[in-house]
Amino acid sequence: MGAGGAGLPVLGALGLLLLLLLRAAWTLGRAALTHLLAARGRGAELASFGAWAVVTGATSGIGRAYAHELAKRGLNVVLISRSLQKLKQVAAEIEEQHGRSTRVIEADFTQGSEIYESIQTALQGLEIGILVNNVGLFYAMGPVNFLDIPNIEKTLSDIVNCNTLSVAKVSEIELASLGSFGGFLLKKGIIINLSSEAGRRPQPLVTVYSATKRFVDFFSRGLEAEYRSQGILVQSVLPFFVSTNMTNNIKPNRFVKTAENFAREALNTVGISSRTSGCLSHSVQSFIYDLLCLEWLCLSSLGVKYTQAVWRKLEAQMTTLKHEQARTHMPK
Repeated sequence: MGAGGAGLPVLGALGLLLLLLLRAAWTLGRAALTHLLAARGRGAELASFGAWAVVTGATSGIGRAYAHELAKRGLNVVLISRSLQKLKQVAAEIEEQHGRSTRVIEADFTQGSEIYESIQTALQGLEIGILVNNVGLFYAMGPVNFLDIPNIEKTLSDIVNCNTLSVAKVSEIELASLGSFGGFLLKKGIIINLSSEAGRRPQPLVTVYSATKRFVDFFSRGLEAEYRSQGILVQSVLPFFVSTNMTNNIKPNRFVKTAENFAREALNTVGISSRTSGCLSHSVQSFIYDLLCLEWLCLSSLGVKYTQAVWRKLEAQMTTLKHEQARTHMPK
């Protein structure tokens, strides 16, 4: 082989490196532009899509924060969750703090398809412009190997029903409510589906949860392609850690958002991006993860051990927090 031939592998490697750098620059630039436009209020005018928004899993965490933020932006809110007492509490908060109307629907999304007829009936007659599919279920005992999932048969059914079936069925109800003629929808609308960074790539120890969040992301992207030409905005939201009950109320920092801050920033991106980490700090984390090709590490034995260690630390922090709260409320 001549000298020129010997240099081909080097040129190929340099070309591949250049392509990777260009891809990284494009990804980072697009994320930066998304959040710049969002910060300047260039997103969709949410209240123009209809008088009402529907939020599933609305009594705590990200769902509750979305409900409050939507009400703050001028929408009435339908709250759907399984605890009627908590639903009434959040509804009262919204009406008092934001002066918007609310309705509550008690529904346990782990119960399968039997609940959706009553949900559809309860929503009839409302001008629904926005749906937030937020409800989700995590492992009750935290990350574990697949066969170590407690009460595995019921847990699998509950997680799949809650995390996947709910997204498809409530989206069906929302799209059907917009009306159609000749195969085309008569009204515009927004569907926001909460996936997770765990849905971007396989996640050992939360394998089933991760797979269901992959479904949410793929479903959202396919639905957006089908209906964008008919005025339907479908957004897949893939956050990293947000301080909620699901994450043991991890202490917020520059990378861990409060639910309220996350919901505000994520809603600002609606109409700008159909697939987003929700906020700038989470977009940066996702970019770094992809740039360093950390998926292989996550799937390695070392990565599994690291995940276990992280969750043990979170559980310890939560235990300490509960003890501190208990001491604070002790009678003196």
